[in-house]
Amino acid sequence: MITLKTPEEIQIIKEGGKILSATLKALEKMTKPGVTTIELDRAAEALILSHAGAKPAFKGYEGFPYTLCVSVNENIVHGYPSNYVVKNGDLVKLDLGVLYKGFNTDSAITVAVGDVSYEAKRLINVTKKSLRLGIKKAKIGNTIGDIGNTVQRFIEDQGFGVVRDLCGHGIGKTVHEDPKIPNYGKRQSGAPLVEGMVICIEPMVTMGDYTLRQSDDGYGYATRDNSLSAHFEHTIAITKSGPKILTD
Repeated sequence: MITLKTPEEIQIIKEGGKILSATLKALEKMTKPGVTTIELDRAAEALILSHAGAKPAFKGYEGFPYTLCVSVNENIVHGYPSNYVVKNGDLVKLDLGVLYKGFNTDSAITVAVGDVSYEAKRLINVTKKSLRLGIKKAKIGNTIGDIGNTVQRFIEDQGFGVVRDLCGHGIGKTVHEDPKIPNYGKRQSGAPLVEGMVICIEPMVTMGDYTLRQSDDGYGYATRDNSLSAHFEHTIAITKSGPKILTD
């Protein structure tokens, strides 16, 4: 069941989104050669807890024991932080959630560490732009399918793969709510977008085949062919005046 949010609730989510955005920006600066992914996780938790009323949304969620999901190179989402040392040329996905005054936000970025290939840079830029294009479709009168169709067509036109096994989602008092927001689909299909919906749009893009396997850590997901991947995500409110990014 889709749960609509009041303007007051959306404002609370936006306040949590500001904390999340600031935390991700700080983590992005920290993501350099020599840092371990567990150090990034500890920093994320400390930064969130420094804000009164804010807590990590992911820690303890469905048994996940950390604050931050860190996925490197072929690993695309839900990666466990570890003693892995970030290296020059890595693509590091940082996926983070904040619980603030009873409401969750969720956002993700991909960080290019040091010198990366032209195609890796293009993968990141295409994924980021596909998110922007998807957000533009998140308006009253459109459907979930309009978002996914726009994301899919742009990504595939650029020669990259769109992950099918995972998708975006609604968000609010829990991290994952209805509806599911696939990154592929047909125009004017799926649930209509109405005022008060709060959703997470999160393109997950691969340089090679789009099919996934379980990561070596046994929790996250990686590309089956070990090709590079990228991931960006924002929490979005559907309003009368158009889509409102709550985690920017």
